[in-house]
This record gives sequence, C-alpha cells and structure tokens, in this order.
Amino acid sequence: MNLKDDFILSKINEGYLVGGAVRDFLMGKEPIVDRDIAIKGAENFAHKLEQDFDGTFIPLDEENKIYRVVLSDKVNYIDVTELQGNTIEEDLQRRDFKINAIAYNLKTKEFIDPLNGRNDIKNKILSHIKDENFKEDPLRILRAFRFIAVTGFEPTEDLKNAITKYKNLILLPSKERIMYEIMKLFGGEYCSKTLLLMDEFGILEDIFPCVKEFKQVPPNSHHHLDLFHHLIETVRNIEFLYQEASPQEQEHLNKTDFGGFPRINHLKLAGFLHDLGKFSTWTIEETTGRHRFIKHDDVGAKMCVPILRDLKFSKKQIEYISFMIKNHIYPSNVIASPELSEKVMMRYLRKTGDNVIDNIYLAKADRLSARGQDITEEIIKSNIEGLDKLLKFYFDKKESLKPLPKLLDGNEIMKILNISPSHKLGEIIDALKEAQISGDVNNIDEAISFVKKASHSIAK
Repeated sequence: MNLKDDFILSKINEGYLVGGAVRDFLMGKEPIVDRDIAIKGAENFAHKLEQDFDGTFIPLDEENKIYRVVLSDKVNYIDVTELQGNTIEEDLQRRDFKINAIAYNLKTKEFIDPLNGRNDIKNKILSHIKDENFKEDPLRILRAFRFIAVTGFEPTEDLKNAITKYKNLILLPSKERIMYEIMKLFGGEYCSKTLLLMDEFGILEDIFPCVKEFKQVPPNSHHHLDLFHHLIETVRNIEFLYQEASPQEQEHLNKTDFGGFPRINHLKLAGFLHDLGKFSTWTIEETTGRHRFIKHDDVGAKMCVPILRDLKFSKKQIEYISFMIKNHIYPSNVIASPELSEKVMMRYLRKTGDNVIDNIYLAKADRLSARGQDITEEIIKSNIEGLDKLLKFYFDKKESLKPLPKLLDGNEIMKILNISPSHKLGEIIDALKEAQISGDVNNIDEAISFVKKASHSIAK
C-alpha cells in the first residue's frame, strides 16, 4: 500500500501526516485507523475535515490546540494538531524519538525525514532526538520502553544514558498518562523482554513497588525461577501462546471489551501480577523445608485493587485483573478433579463466563513457567493436555451457553422466608447462585425449595 492510496488521506491535500501512522506504514503495518495531521490553523482545519467526512469534532486539548475528528464509521479518526514552530522540520525536532519524527507532506506526497528516522527503522534501533525532550515531558521515558515492547527495537547507548539521567522524573506525569503507557507496553509483542530492561534501570520498581517483594521469594521445589523471574516468564509464555493461538482465540483476545485496550494487554498484566499475594503468604515448613503460599490467589486478588486504583485503572479493568489473579489456579484444579465430568466442566464455564479463554491461557502460561525439581515433564504435559481438553469443551459448548436466569431476587427470598435484609440473606443469595452454576437448581420450584433448606442450614 502507498500512503497516497489511503482512502482518507487521498482526499486531503493540506498539512503533514506525522507520528504513528507514518512510522507504522514504513514498518509495513496495516491497516491505519488513527491519523495525526500537523498544520497551521488546526482548529479551522479540523472543522473542515468534519464537514468533508461527515465526522464528529472533538476538542482534545484546547490549550495545545489538539482536535479529533471521528469519521462516520466510528472506527477511523484524524487527530489535528497545531504545527509546533514555523516549519515542519522545527515541529519534528520537538518530538521524542527519531522513528516518530518523520512526516508525509499531504500536498506533495513526499516524506520529510530530517533526522533520518527511516534509517533507525531499517536498523531496528530506537534513538531519541535530544535529552531536553525527556525533561520537558518525563513520560517519554516510559514511552521509550513502550516502543521497545511494541517494535522489539534496541535502544541506543545515548538513549540509555538519557533514561538513566532523567529516570528520577518517571512518576511526575499524571497517573492516567502513566497507566496509558503501561497498557500500551503490555500490548507489545516484546513486553516480557522490555520488563526485564525496565528492571535494569530500576524503573519497574518505581511503577510497581511490589517488584521489590517479588525479588525476595527464591526458587523452590515447584519453581526453577525466583518469583520475579517466574512472573516475567509467565508473561513471555502468554506471548508465546498468543502467537500460536487459533484465529478464534486470537479474535477473542484482541477484543476491546473494557478499559479501551484489548484483552491480551490486560491478560499479560494479570500474568505479571498473578502471584502478587505470594510474598505476604509465604511460609517454609520446618520439617520438610517446603515453601507454602496458602490462599495467595485470594490475597493477591485483593492486593491488586489499591495498586491498580492508584494507577487510575477503571473499575472493569480492576475487576478483570482481580478475577484472573483469584482464579489462576482454578482451571488446573478442575482438570485434576477425580471425576472430570461434564457437570464439573460446565460449572467451570458458567463460573468463568466471558473469561474462559483468558483464564485457561493464564493457567497454561503459569504451568509452563514453573519447572522446579518436583515438576516432571510428564506433569507439565498432563496439565497442558487437560487444559486443552477444557478449552475444547468450552468451544464445543459455547453456542449453547446462555446466561443463567435470575430465579429469585432478594425481595422474593425475604417474602418466602419472612426475613429482613441481613448478612444471612446475602449468604442465601450467594448459595443459590452457586447451586445454579453447579446445575443443582434449574427452575423456580427448585430455587424455592433450595432457599428454604438453606435458611435452616445457614446460621443467623
């Protein structure tokens, strides 16, 4: 594809295409859905595009004159920014990395590359423009790692020196901007490699202070790696499983169901945090020397909430990651059941809902990342085969799965049992839901009978 053949850009004959669209085109990535245009008179030009494309005008940053035009298909959009400086060359000098300092003249249909960013793309290196740009906006330090995670490019020595020089400024940007870069980073194909690089600079501990605790948990009979490297290895194995996934599985993991980022980004972050509760639950048995982490899944699921909330993750993002941490052992427990019946597997599907694929991927990555002396290849092989069987069962039953109906609500249960709102009522509602998930209660009559029995067995 040639940029002049782009169905949107072919209709625009003013300004300069800049940023990610140019970089991604030169790297051979398609399709382009977000286009950035730098031009003098940005607001007026954005309104013109709004009319030309029957789009929707959205002011993103009035102070810096950044405007968005969302096209009528609700997929493609154009961000229009006021040209910084008197010329496009001056504008490009103010950007972060040379691979992002390439422009495409929409009038002459020519590339403008004063800093030779195309050479960096060819040589797969990431170099910055000038040190002062990091001081001007310290978020660019985190953006460096994001681009390394996405492209796999090697940072130059000058860039490494600049990061070292300004890394103490890493937490100055707003938490919302930091969260955005973290989620972009976790979406990168080379995320696990980049996390290790961030750790070399001490930046990973700045963003996630819990990393200090991860590093204190050593290898044990089940884990050949210390906890920190086990978590990085889990992320790496999620990357591997995703690359090897079927089109159907990839389509699911590419969905943007919450938080504005694909599921795969969130899943890798969950993989990085899945053993968050291990340090605080860590004990060593005196007689056997065995390392125990009792209920670390429950503890970690709770611990992640304030960490992610502080980084301004949304409620749905936090719910997803907390769910993954709490249930990362669940699929392996299911397939280890003495009687792996259809009922047992169906209960798992109902309990996990839309997160079945994600949850099984996390369990597989966790298993592949733990190869201590007590874990034989046969154990790993058996576990992976069992998880694959569970995943196949899900796809076989997927079309027939329907949301469980609400047989009785709280008010109806209170009338049946003649009770008031209470902790006991909550327990009965939870027990009824579990009974539905297990398939023990399937209609209203069974539900009424169940709550009556539950009322006697649950203490006031």
